[in-house]
Amino acid sequence: MPGVPGRIGIAMNLSRREFSSVLTAAAVAGFPLMREASAKEAENLYNVPKTGNVHLLHMTDCHAQLLPIYFREPNVNLGVAGMRGKVPHLVGEHLIKYAALKAGSPLAHAHTYVDFEKSARQYGKVGGFSHLSTLVKQLRASRPGALLLDGGDTWQGSATSLWTNAQDMVDACKLLGVNVMTAHWEFTYGEERVKEIIEKDFAGKIDFVAQNVKTKDFEDPVFKPYVIKEMNGVSVAIVGQAFPYTPIANPSWQVPNWTFGIQDEQMQKVVNEARAKGAQAVVVLSHNGMDVDLKMASRITGIDAILGGHTHDGVPVPTMVKNAVGQTLVTNAGSNGKFLGVLDLDVRDKKVVNINYKLLPIFANYLPADKEMAALIDKVRAPYKSKLEEKLAVTEGLLYRRGNFNGTFDQLITDALINVRGAQIAFSPGFRWGTSLLSGQAITREHVMDQTAVTYPWTTLTDLSGETIKIILEDVCDNLFHPDPYYQQGGDMVRTGGMSYTCDPTAKAGARISDMRLGGKLIEASKTYKVAGWAPVQEASKNAGPPIWDVVETYLKDKKVIKPIKLYNPKLLNLDGNPGIIL
Repeated sequence: MPGVPGRIGIAMNLSRREFSSVLTAAAVAGFPLMREASAKEAENLYNVPKTGNVHLLHMTDCHAQLLPIYFREPNVNLGVAGMRGKVPHLVGEHLIKYAALKAGSPLAHAHTYVDFEKSARQYGKVGGFSHLSTLVKQLRASRPGALLLDGGDTWQGSATSLWTNAQDMVDACKLLGVNVMTAHWEFTYGEERVKEIIEKDFAGKIDFVAQNVKTKDFEDPVFKPYVIKEMNGVSVAIVGQAFPYTPIANPSWQVPNWTFGIQDEQMQKVVNEARAKGAQAVVVLSHNGMDVDLKMASRITGIDAILGGHTHDGVPVPTMVKNAVGQTLVTNAGSNGKFLGVLDLDVRDKKVVNINYKLLPIFANYLPADKEMAALIDKVRAPYKSKLEEKLAVTEGLLYRRGNFNGTFDQLITDALINVRGAQIAFSPGFRWGTSLLSGQAITREHVMDQTAVTYPWTTLTDLSGETIKIILEDVCDNLFHPDPYYQQGGDMVRTGGMSYTCDPTAKAGARISDMRLGGKLIEASKTYKVAGWAPVQEASKNAGPPIWDVVETYLKDKKVIKPIKLYNPKLLNLDGNPGIIL
């Protein structure tokens, strides 16, 4: 395995006979199955023998997607400075080569954008809680005491999660059997709602952990920093690390009484405390983003593995990071319900002597739906079914959101803002969540909500000077490309509509953006431009415009047919040979 020390292995669980019975059941249930050669690949895909005596299943960043979806991985995921050319900043053929994936295989499709639309039609949709539930049950059957860990960004990202105030996802996670979770977008429902769910829905069922969230007044812990679970005679600690920049990346008024942060010193104290209380293995359930996790692993001792989230990186090969006294496995389990991580630890004489890890894609065509979960999902969706499925337009090209600079669905949103709000320029946040649509698909209200379902959806229309526009772009660019991961906040570059610019990700802060133009003419620093945007982190004012989903819906209904979008990306400098970009 390239770049990975020998103590990491690759492994999984169904026997040939068991997997054949799964395929048969799926066929009987009416699920389309793949050609014989692909079915053989799928059998190998889900054949992960159990090893060790501590078993952890890891999901993260599902963004409230209860049903199977299409989701395209990025062709631009740049690493700069010390992160250049390293996981997770490898895309397309570079990642295929690094991870020794077979071109054209289900794994290559799951992890890369290569031939996305063709492969998506071949292999079908991914994710879906009913299919995930089937795999979780199968893995637990062969792994006594296995824990299911949820890395967060679970309650947000769909119409039903927004309309039910996250209750649909809370109920689904309880039925799925989640044992421990941490969070990020969950906090955008506000402090009271988060506490209500933990105290009422999770009580005695799911442990909510976050060592880095404290009260502003006395710096008391808001949540349990960690839990220690007994498994097969082994005590294992699960430490929570919530997204450290929540009040910056999201509205601070939603969490007015809590502080966040990376807090390395506190993390070390928590790890030491867990060890002192008898933990023989320590795993961090993180929502830092992978670059931050890699740095943290080099600074904190005593952590055996960091199971990460936030940056949506589906990492087929984990990284082993050395620190002052040992080493820590670091990985990230993708997004949108596409993957389930399987971590087996072999703990002997109170220490981890071997680690096996595998990231499994969830192909809905390969795994039959769990009936109980499917029934819950149907119940949740029933009151909203006609509203969700209303067709607004048809797309003649691939629509997606993913990549450091732009996606075609992002571009559709900026076009809508300019046309409906009467702006010259449009900004759309660099969110990494949002499902993909294949050419020829109807765009439904549900698809629009998959891109826009936030608790602060207001649109804005503001007069901004050219100088301010540059400051905004530079600020977001520094967040994305700062050479020190601890100054990054995840997410991607703000999407722009109506204007062009040049970007040098390798330059210093304040000098990355140049040659900003509107209609071919240079944007002047002293001149004012009308700029539309959405999802303001400031508390809504009386001048706030309609929610973004209304703006996009108006645009789609007017257009009826969305022609293939010629994707706009800024002119990029000094990236020759960078394996994090293929244009």
